[in-house]
Amino acid sequence: MEGDQAAAAPVLLNCFVSPFGNRARIALRRKGVAFEEKAENLAAKSPLLLSSNPVHGKVPVLIVGGRPVCESLVILEFIDDAFSAAGEPLLPADPYARARARFWASYIDTKMPECAARVWRSPKGAAAVEEGKKDMVAALKTLEAELGAKPYFAGDALGYVDVALVPFAPWFLTYERLGGFSVAAECPALAAWAARCVRENDCVAKSLPEPEHVFQFVCGMRKMFGLE
Repeated sequence: MEGDQAAAAPVLLNCFVSPFGNRARIALRRKGVAFEEKAENLAAKSPLLLSSNPVHGKVPVLIVGGRPVCESLVILEFIDDAFSAAGEPLLPADPYARARARFWASYIDTKMPECAARVWRSPKGAAAVEEGKKDMVAALKTLEAELGAKPYFAGDALGYVDVALVPFAPWFLTYERLGGFSVAAECPALAAWAARCVRENDCVAKSLPEPEHVFQFVCGMRKMFGLE
């Protein structure tokens, strides 16, 4: 497969603020894989996106050799497998450690998007905002407890769980402004971890949007939804 992939760079269908799409950005850059990125307007999805992901019609999609791979965690594992000779693996070799990493990545996907949506897609002052904030803080505290005193979730190096979670960090400012709380105050170790991911890993620093740009994007979406 790697010989076929060398013929044409993978194509990533993404939206610059998408935590899910930016997972793929980080993984590809961590592996040193050159790729082409095609920006998607999620209000007017391209025919390529809809044909590549006809079930969900969502970013990200990674197209390799003309074949699409969908769903961000699936894409991370595909990148790890397909480009196994390039760089350090995202998932650990030990079966138990791999299972544990998958568990926490699944936990992130179960908790973060739903809590976040209640915070930023609800009218100001709505009960859903407060409920979403409380549930989000609880989830972040649970993740902080799992991180413990380690630099990264798997130990000393950026791994699968870090890549799954850190793309949400640029959204923290938006959650804080709309939800009325501080991630750094509630979860200082997790805030320090997010800063470390960016500071120590070029693949992360080059893949994440500016928090203020995310906030302005969300403000535009809220206006479109009639929430402002």
